[in-house]
Amino acid sequence: MTPEELSSAVTACLQDAIDAGDFSIELPGEVRVERPKNRDHGDWATNIALQLSKQAGMNPRQFAEILKGRLEKIAGVAKVDIAGPGFLNITLDAGAAGELVKTIVDAGPAYGTSEILKGTRINLEFVSANPTGPIHLGGTRWAAVGDALARVFQSQGAEVTREYYFNDHGAQIDRFARSLLASAKGDPAPEDGYAGEYIVDIANRVLAAEPNITELPDAEAQERFRAVGVDFMFGDIKESLHNFGVDFDVFFHEDSLHENGQVAKLLEQLKGSENLYEKDGAWWLNSTAFGDDKDRVVIKSDGNAAYIAGDIAYIHNKRERGFDLNVYMLGADHHGYVARLKAAAAALGHDPECVEVLIGQMVNLVKDGKPVRMSKRAGTVVTLEDLVEAVGVDAARYTLARFSADSNIDVDLDLLTKRSNENPVFYVQYAHARTHALARNAEAAGVDDSAFDASLLIHPTESALLAALGQYPGVVAQASAFREPHRVARHLEVIAGTYHRWYDACRIAPQGDEEITDTNRTRLWLNLAARQVLANGLGLLGVSAPERM
Repeated sequence: MTPEELSSAVTACLQDAIDAGDFSIELPGEVRVERPKNRDHGDWATNIALQLSKQAGMNPRQFAEILKGRLEKIAGVAKVDIAGPGFLNITLDAGAAGELVKTIVDAGPAYGTSEILKGTRINLEFVSANPTGPIHLGGTRWAAVGDALARVFQSQGAEVTREYYFNDHGAQIDRFARSLLASAKGDPAPEDGYAGEYIVDIANRVLAAEPNITELPDAEAQERFRAVGVDFMFGDIKESLHNFGVDFDVFFHEDSLHENGQVAKLLEQLKGSENLYEKDGAWWLNSTAFGDDKDRVVIKSDGNAAYIAGDIAYIHNKRERGFDLNVYMLGADHHGYVARLKAAAAALGHDPECVEVLIGQMVNLVKDGKPVRMSKRAGTVVTLEDLVEAVGVDAARYTLARFSADSNIDVDLDLLTKRSNENPVFYVQYAHARTHALARNAEAAGVDDSAFDASLLIHPTESALLAALGQYPGVVAQASAFREPHRVARHLEVIAGTYHRWYDACRIAPQGDEEITDTNRTRLWLNLAARQVLANGLGLLGVSAPERM
């Protein structure tokens, strides 16, 4: 019996009690069952009696007594206890608990998925680093977290578009072009420009493509360096992300919003909106109504569009493309954008809740106990390539995805190169590799999966492993609901820990002349179930599930 099946059983008991006139309540949308911290309190617990007793006009324990009598009649429930003010602690019989193994193996890659978001179209914009240099650590973190979140959304039935907002409009691109031109001429980098080996590399590639470019007037040469250099730089960014296992469905060019007049046309339409008003010759967005610290200028007094005008046009474009939810993953210095973007959506006549902004915090690299600050290629920052070169794609992706995005993290390079249980990604991947090794050893000993008896899985470590595997679908659902893929990584570590303890305590292959029994065969099934869940979870994080280590 899975937690979801038990939840449904509790809901059915509630409905039966209502039909019998035991109490009158409105059925909740979901009954939460959770693993008790103390195993002596049963396999699963629910506080549903505390939630609904007031509505029923009863005290919680009286409400719980009614449910207890009905739950104890359900096949697979061995015992129900009432604890404290009205908690229901439920113990399953071994057979019911063990049936989860067959459920997992039969479901395969589909275990942990649902259709709760079916029909929802999500635009997930992440990384979106300016094409003026390599992806730095902040962008690398968003690449890992964003792609994992997209996979989690998809596992819950959503249609997800991964989008990269290509900022090719504005002063930063001009500084990039001037830096390339200066490098090509052998001049020092502009005071406000960019430096590093990558600037020299891009400039040389532009020169190879257009050998006579430096003979053009400076303004014309700069424009060519801008056009060609940005293409080369963005090509490098795409390649780096692809090698990191992150590919985008849409690369949206900011310049396109301005070139075709979308911004100007849209702003004229919005002048009649109650969320846009005129003051001091300028037009302002009423963003304070959505929590901003001040209203923002949209059209400056000289008639030119402010930067936020492009954001408004971009939201309009996304809604025109039919997205129900638009998730922006932005850096630590973008807190003000939460209210701004919601206000922009409201100004367009949309529900502000169609916009969500996730803010990511800083990442620091540590080696030998000291911060790693410099990159040979970028000159001043650590890049995606630097991190991957140091620890590999799997360790980089897993580590960046296993922390809540709104927390600062220190990435210990020494730890991530260790092949030991101290290293979280090794710990989880090794558990998966061990499931394969165990299956190979079982096959060599003649143990097959020709029989399965759930009632034989009675060892405490088997109960603990079954519980961890059973919680996996709920963890994935929470990761989706809270936009927190790190929940998956942390639960994989729980599964790995319970699996390793089970491995130490219970044998699949018989020893010596011992006879092969159904216990051996059933444990092989449990091993296969653990393998499947570990592989499914690692897949959600974009991390490989090796068969040997």
